[in-house]
Amino acid sequence: MLRGFYTAASGMLSQQRAQEALSNNIANANTPGYKADQPTLRAFPEMLMQQMGEKKIPTTHGLNLPVQHPIGSMNSGVYVQEDVPNFKQGDIRETGIGTDLALVNGQLPDETGSLFFTVQNEDGEERFTRNGNFTVDGEGFLTTNQGYYVLDQAGNPIQTNGMEFDVTKEGELQVNGQTIPLGIAYTANANDFAKEGNGLFNGEAGAVPVGATFSVQQGALERSNVNALQSMTQMMESYRMFETNQRVLKAYDESMGKAVSEIGRLG
Repeated sequence: MLRGFYTAASGMLSQQRAQEALSNNIANANTPGYKADQPTLRAFPEMLMQQMGEKKIPTTHGLNLPVQHPIGSMNSGVYVQEDVPNFKQGDIRETGIGTDLALVNGQLPDETGSLFFTVQNEDGEERFTRNGNFTVDGEGFLTTNQGYYVLDQAGNPIQTNGMEFDVTKEGELQVNGQTIPLGIAYTANANDFAKEGNGLFNGEAGAVPVGATFSVQQGALERSNVNALQSMTQMMESYRMFETNQRVLKAYDESMGKAVSEIGRLG
């Protein structure tokens, strides 16, 4: 009986976490470069139930062991294992702002591979982003809206000395007669990346491999790949599952109440 409480409660908690992930997706539907999270549910390990008998049976070693009759497996609930980002390319939206850059995937050697802009966080560590909504700070450096430096191919902050600069489709920034290659990084498996907030990802990435193609579009942004309609539908399904587990939990609670108040009086 108590095991039913735990199973129903785990279902409620997992659906609550799924609701949080889906709500966050909808809240970031207009965030450039945002990658939607998909919560993945996993069952707790199943237990094999066996009936223990009193009959003894002989073995080849002369030992008498109790007979075990298999009953079947029993699941002990579910939990949200992780939120997996969907790295599918978002739509490109033109903005006409020169500091906005959209990174467009071309031919990539790996199905799970992806390209990213390289930036430097507040601790001076390299991080990666698909959000090309950049700006120029007071010192003339190209930065994200959070103030993180955008890095070049050599891992150095990019000095633009103002808002006027051009970026080629090959990802080369041209300013004051100089050509500065943007730090475009590639990973063969984007699913190994972890979200850190503010559009940043943490993981292992390297140079763009030979054969991979991409383009950088100035004056445009990659939109979020969140499907708002699908996310709303998933939220309603998750809410119904939450309610179902809630009713199961209430039924167990009423059964326990009868066991205490009614069956206990028979003695």
